[in-house]
Amino acid sequence: MSNSSSITEFLLLAFAGTRELQLLHFGLFLGIYLAALLANGLIITTIACDHRLHTPMYFFLLNLSVLDLGSLSTTVPKAMANSLWDNRAISYWGCVVQVFFFFFCAATEFYLLTVMSYDRYVAICKPLHYGTLMGSRACVHMAAAAWGSGFLNALLHTASTFSLPLCQGNAVDQIFCEIPHILKLSSSESKSLREVGLIVVHAFVGFACFVFMVLSYVQIFRAVLRIPSEQGRHKTFSTCLPHLAVVSLFVSTAMFACPKPPSISSPSLEVVVAVLYSLIPPAVNPLLYSIRNKELKDAVLKLFEWCPLQINKVPIIPLRLPLYIRKTQD
Repeated sequence: MSNSSSITEFLLLAFAGTRELQLLHFGLFLGIYLAALLANGLIITTIACDHRLHTPMYFFLLNLSVLDLGSLSTTVPKAMANSLWDNRAISYWGCVVQVFFFFFCAATEFYLLTVMSYDRYVAICKPLHYGTLMGSRACVHMAAAAWGSGFLNALLHTASTFSLPLCQGNAVDQIFCEIPHILKLSSSESKSLREVGLIVVHAFVGFACFVFMVLSYVQIFRAVLRIPSEQGRHKTFSTCLPHLAVVSLFVSTAMFACPKPPSISSPSLEVVVAVLYSLIPPAVNPLLYSIRNKELKDAVLKLFEWCPLQINKVPIIPLRLPLYIRKTQD
C-alpha cells in the first residue's frame, strides 16, 4: 500500500473532555467487554465440548461467537486504553489493522447470517434432505466461503483506502479507525469515486444477502403455517426466532453506520452511533441465542455441573520432600 503522506499515527476522537467521564467510559466498556467475552466464550466452550451440539446450527453459532469476539477485541481494548491513559493516538499500522479486522468481522458475520438462514430453510422446508444438503463437508465449505469472502472484501477495501494520499491531517472523527473517516482525510480526486464505489459494492452485496434471507423466511413461514398443530408450529418456528433477532439487530445497527448528511452529523452523535453498531450486537447476540434455546441452556448447565466433578476427582499428590531435607529434619 503506497501512501505519499508522512503520517505515522492517527488521533482518535476522545470520549469526553473531563477525566471523570473518561474513567466512567472505561469502567462501562470494561464491564460490557468482560461480559461479552464470558458469554461468547461460554457458548464456544459448550458447543465444542458437548457432542449433542455438534450440528450445523450450532457449528455456525460457534463461528458467529468467534466473530463477535474478534469484532469486540478489534476496537474496544484500544478505546478503553485511550480513555484510561487519556490518550488519543494510534499508530498508522495499528489503524490499518483495526480497519481490516473490523471490516472483516462485520462482513463475515453478515455472510454467515445468510448461511444460517439457508440452514433454517433446509431444516424446516426440506427436512428429508437436511442430512445431504447440510452435511459436515457442506457446512465447512459454506463457513469457509463466508470467512474467505469477508477476508477478500476487507483486504481490497483496506488496501484501496490506505493507498490514497492522506493530506487532510491525521485526526479521525471516530473512537476507532473506520474506512469512511479515513477517506475524509484524503484530498485525492478519486476519493469521491472510491466513496461511491464503496457504497455501491456494500449496498449490492448487502441487498443480495438480505433478499436471500427474506426469501428464505418467506418459505419458512409458509411451511410453518402448513403444520396442523399449534404446538408444532410454535416449536418449529422457535428454532428460527434467535436467528431472526440477531439478523434484525445486525441490520438495524448497521443502518446507523451508513453515511449521514453533515447537517445531522456531530462528533457526539458519531460516538453514540459507533458504540451502538460496534459494541451492542456482539454483546447481545449470546443472550438472543440462549434466552429461548433450552438445548443450549441445558448444555451450559451440564458443563457447570461437569467442571466441579472433574475438580473433585483430581488426585491429591502427597508432598515428598527431597532426601537431603528429610535427613536434615531428622
